[in-house]
Amino acid sequence: MARAQFRVWRGDSQSGHFDEYQTEVAEGMVVLDAILQIQAEQANDLALRWNCKAGKCGSCSAEINGQPRLMCMTRMRDLPLDQPVRVEPLKAFPPVKDLVTDVSWNFRAKKTVKRFKPRPPDAPDGTWRMTQDEVDRVQEFRKCIECFLCQDVCHVLREHQLQEQFVGPRLMVYTAALEMHPLDVEDRAKDLKEAHGVGFCNITKCCTKVCPEEITITDNAIIPLKERVVDEYYDPLRWLWQKLKGD
Repeated sequence: MARAQFRVWRGDSQSGHFDEYQTEVAEGMVVLDAILQIQAEQANDLALRWNCKAGKCGSCSAEINGQPRLMCMTRMRDLPLDQPVRVEPLKAFPPVKDLVTDVSWNFRAKKTVKRFKPRPPDAPDGTWRMTQDEVDRVQEFRKCIECFLCQDVCHVLREHQLQEQFVGPRLMVYTAALEMHPLDVEDRAKDLKEAHGVGFCNITKCCTKVCPEEITITDNAIIPLKERVVDEYYDPLRWLWQKLKGD
């Protein structure tokens, strides 16, 4: 057993501050264990979200020592316990109370993405055919647990607060899962360029680095979507062909 010191953000949408706590930590404990122990023994009104404690629900997202992480997947043994462990809410979203933030904007933004639109069946029995490679390409994106760590670390949302112009990495992953689906025929290029602001991403790959599911967000989702927009709107040969056709 060791004794660890924590600095936990306490407050609401109006103001907040850090309170200091000390608690015993044992081998195998994660930050969520310690925070729940503090809540049980010292701060019964401490607000936080958690559910599965297995890194699959995305509920316990927070910033630990300045890094967006899942509390249930951050082991105490991996943190420097010779200094206080700082735990605070995600900075890209409005605080509600203590470690709880209002992430509802993500779900509203998700509704603006055009839904899946399948092409007509290509088999006489009314079914579709696709290869395993086609399935594998979009399967990576379906691992997203909507922890919103990628949204939190994105400087466009975190620093510049451009939520009305850029839907963020999480929604780019969602869009990529639709765009790259072998059966989908919906055209989302105009929305990506205008409403969803794919051009705001300058591919720093910070979202990829924090993803607990190790989704290659930048290279496999955002860059291919950027390429589709470039092909549609900035390809000089396509532009010339459209002019010749009179489009």
